[in-house]
Amino acid sequence: MNGSTTFARAKRKPSRPLSPQAIFLQGFFKHPVMVGSIIPSSRKLIRKMLSRVDWENTKVFVEYGPGVGTFCRHILDRLGPDAKYIAIDTNPDFVAYLRQTIVDPRFSAIQGSAADVNTIVADHGADHADYVLSGLPFSTLPAGVGDTIAEATQRVLKPGGAFLVYQFNPNVRNFLTPHFARIDADMEWWNVPPAQLWWAWKDEAAD
Repeated sequence: MNGSTTFARAKRKPSRPLSPQAIFLQGFFKHPVMVGSIIPSSRKLIRKMLSRVDWENTKVFVEYGPGVGTFCRHILDRLGPDAKYIAIDTNPDFVAYLRQTIVDPRFSAIQGSAADVNTIVADHGADHADYVLSGLPFSTLPAGVGDTIAEATQRVLKPGGAFLVYQFNPNVRNFLTPHFARIDADMEWWNVPPAQLWWAWKDEAAD
């Protein structure tokens, strides 16, 4: 009797939570079109990508496709105490993981589309975002989606703000050029695979 009870309890023992790497791989295989790489970004890429952000004057930071939060802690460590960080992902597994693992009043993980960024930012009580970060694979998104996201991002950014994009395909410039007059580019070779980095700036005089 006791042996049976012990066996039954063992069967009901909760399963071990998945590691961030396992969650990331699971998300890649379930939604490969929406995940840019099978390997999370390197620390060197993260530092270089975020190096042009004016953190002292950043009140709203938005990220598209945060995955398991590779950038999240680095961003939160730099943001001021009264800033907002909105992470938007279409993958419910990633959103659930972020909500469970990141406990910070400045941080919100939202399941939704980057194309709806203006509505999402407004729902958080803000008029504009200072910066938007994206690792979404623009070249593999369904037709028209990349253009819609680029246009929506240009609208949500404050004048002088920037769209920070890291990609593995140079075609991303085709999505940025119609909406941003100034675009800076660089490479980060210490990443697998090597990544192209883009900073698309909204004109100070733009609406």
